[in-house]
Amino acid sequence: MKIDNSLENIENNDPIGDNHIGTSQDTPLRKDAFDLSNQEKIERIKKDVTNIMNTLGLDLTDDSLKGTPNRVAKMFVNEIFGGLHPDKKPKASTFDNKYQYGEMLVEKNITVYSTCEHHLLPIVGRAHVAYISNGSVVGLSKMNRIVDYYAKRPQVQERLTIQIVKELQDVLGTEDVACVIDAKHLCVNSRGIRDIESSTVTSEFGGKFKEKETRREFLDYIKLDTQF
Repeated sequence: MKIDNSLENIENNDPIGDNHIGTSQDTPLRKDAFDLSNQEKIERIKKDVTNIMNTLGLDLTDDSLKGTPNRVAKMFVNEIFGGLHPDKKPKASTFDNKYQYGEMLVEKNITVYSTCEHHLLPIVGRAHVAYISNGSVVGLSKMNRIVDYYAKRPQVQERLTIQIVKELQDVLGTEDVACVIDAKHLCVNSRGIRDIESSTVTSEFGGKFKEKETRREFLDYIKLDTQF
């Protein structure tokens, strides 16, 4: 049997490969990213998925497969990459901190479902977010929604962590925001090295969270035994 080394050669020549790096703190989008309607995007992606499945030799007349291109296209546009569209950005209303709570507020164990932009495989884990109010507070569920919004796009974990912090800093008008994400990448767990046990931890500390004592307090709250 002839061994096809083309896939290995492509992987070896890939400038990214398994290196989980991001080229920008902003998600790389073209200027015409929203020229097409969602339905137009779904129709185009459906054709592309059909072509992929046909190329793989799958029988799209089979009852189990014939609806797959449409399902995948709708999932891409409406669900797992829905965070690309600015119209879906959560409106995070703030309120005066009338009760004068001046300590750290931590929202931990926020579920993260994202997608690795290098292999389009899932990233699954938890985000832990904290801030110290300088006069404004935000609804607790809005913190979860901000995490979810930025997670619903092709991502690298480093960028996701930074985007969450920057958004909350803008919303709250303070630099005193922190985020730690601990997540499994299926591009590591299910392919390549196939290490199902490993996870990736990223952090972004702003303002007072850059101070060792404040950072340690935050990490104690989330019970993450990691040295930063």
